[in-house]
Formats: sequence, C-alpha cells, structure tokens
Amino acid sequence: MSHEHRKQKNPNAPMTNVCIYRMKEAKEAEFLALLDKHWPTLKNAGLVTSEPSKVYRTFDRKDRVCYIEIFTWVNAEAPNVAHQTPSVMQVWEPMGAILDDMEFLNTDD
Repeated sequence: MSHEHRKQKNPNAPMTNVCIYRMKEAKEAEFLALLDKHWPTLKNAGLVTSEPSKVYRTFDRKDRVCYIEIFTWVNAEAPNVAHQTPSVMQVWEPMGAILDDMEFLNTDD
C-alpha cells in the first residue's frame, strides 16, 4: 500500500485520512478480516489518534462494493513510519493483494 501525501502546512499536526478500498471479486470477507485489524494495529504502533476509525460500506458508479475508512494519523510523518513498522505491514501487504484499487485523501488541518 502506498501512502504518498503532499506536504502539510503543519507537519506535526494530526492529519485526517480517508481511504477508499475497492476489493477484487469475492474478496470482501477476507478484506473485512484485515480491515478489523487495521486501525487497532495502527493504534498499537502509536501512529493514529485515539479516536477509532469510521468505516462505511458503499457502492461505486459501477455498483461495486467499496469501503471507506476514515481515521487520523498523529502527524504527517506517521504514514511513512507505518511503512517501516512490521505489524502494520502484516496487515497492509495482504490487504493490498486483495484490492483492485485504493485511494487515499488527507486533510491539511
């Protein structure tokens, strides 16, 4: 999973992240098992704020099931640190393998 972020006005400020996940066909159950681990893993690594993630099941324009996850990184560097954190990569690597597409949007608080 790649988390490229543009520079924030204040790199030390929390950064709200919106993730849009589109799974490969017949992978929803497998994806949900990983998604259940996602925020707790980030929290245990000290990379997100204490506010739990919000998850929404949605449909895109092609009527495919998508999931939207919203959470807040502790700062702009946290996504980069996550890529170097083994426990996070244990979730991200299999998650990336079962997704057709993912998109990351973040705030500039």
